[in-house]
Amino acid sequence: MTKTASRGIFTSFQNPRYRWLFASNMTFMLAMQGQILVRSMITYELTQSAFYLGLVSFTVAIPMFLLSPFGGVMADRFERRRLIMCGRSVLILAELSILSLFVTGNLEFWQLLCSSALMGCVIPLTMPAQTAIVVDVVGKQGLQNAMALSMGGMAATRILGPTLAGVIVAITSLAGAYTAGVILYIVALCCLFGVQHSQSHHGKVQKSVVNDLMEGFRYVTDNRLILSMLLFGIVPMFLALPFQSLLVVFSNEVWPVGPSGLGLMYAVGGAGSLFGALYVAGLGKTKPRLPRMMTSIICFGIALFAFANSPWFLLALPMIFLADGFASVFNTLNNSSIQMMVPDEVRGRISSFMMMSFSVTPMGTLPMSMVADAYGVTTAVSLASVLVILVAIAFFIFCKPLRLLDPRLRENHQALNS
Repeated sequence: MTKTASRGIFTSFQNPRYRWLFASNMTFMLAMQGQILVRSMITYELTQSAFYLGLVSFTVAIPMFLLSPFGGVMADRFERRRLIMCGRSVLILAELSILSLFVTGNLEFWQLLCSSALMGCVIPLTMPAQTAIVVDVVGKQGLQNAMALSMGGMAATRILGPTLAGVIVAITSLAGAYTAGVILYIVALCCLFGVQHSQSHHGKVQKSVVNDLMEGFRYVTDNRLILSMLLFGIVPMFLALPFQSLLVVFSNEVWPVGPSGLGLMYAVGGAGSLFGALYVAGLGKTKPRLPRMMTSIICFGIALFAFANSPWFLLALPMIFLADGFASVFNTLNNSSIQMMVPDEVRGRISSFMMMSFSVTPMGTLPMSMVADAYGVTTAVSLASVLVILVAIAFFIFCKPLRLLDPRLRENHQALNS
């Protein structure tokens, strides 16, 4: 990679405010990814039940889906940095409570479930602000690069978070790993002090929360291109990305590689996501997006199908790398395109609708798991990969607004809707 290309990929890091924001978000995500593993181990230690592992994920997903629109209203009403700091402070207090109960031997499963539900409430109320604040920091011109770098960093945390947590558990204990996660949450909160205040774009006249919420829904329904992009983004999130929750089945029933092989699949998939995000970060702002989005989602389906039907584990690894890489390219292009086409007044609410799409992944786990139980995990993931390709092609053929995406995001969505 040439020095010029490298500077192009990492352009946003020239902005000191973005560096602090990136450090805060990545530290937060590193802690959260590690805590997912540690919480799973604690849950299994308490219950010895796989069902309760799924119940914890479901408890996070439902409030995340229901509360995301309200998080968007808050992101447009309140100063975004302060909103993020308040949410993370609540999360830190909850984690400290769970840690103290666990260390003293008084932790019960219902308390862990309540803490997970609280996390499912806090994340959707703050994540839209966390997404929308990026444009406050770098501006629209630097948005694609900044979002791609953020997506790449999040992909890296998928690799490093569980790995570091597992190492800490091996060296110390579950309590030690949980303590490390809480410390990282605190560091993430402190990094936000390096980000200047951002401005609320709601204006002086405050409407009711319901009016703000309905205004966001009306904006989406009145702007068919934005609606098409949001729906298009849900396709892989619901139909196929839940395959990640079934990797443990592949590691035990398809290829008997055990926990080490499972960890390797997660790491290789995370590396693929990182590579895909960095690829988008290096793209020029004038490059056409829709052809790349269509290519990436179709290639994602093909790679996923090849992964599910691979007769050898070593062949499956490059397939999962490609599948997660293409999924990352698609999601990064889709999300950054939406952010570049919406005006600041509704950015938080649109970010919240994007946040809702992330919650459909654990929801999609249930139907995929049911098919896997009935017909086998290979059949379930193969069917999902074929559906992704067919639905993506159907979107392209029948969804006319989607085909208006280029050039230049339809002149920046008609100058931000005039």
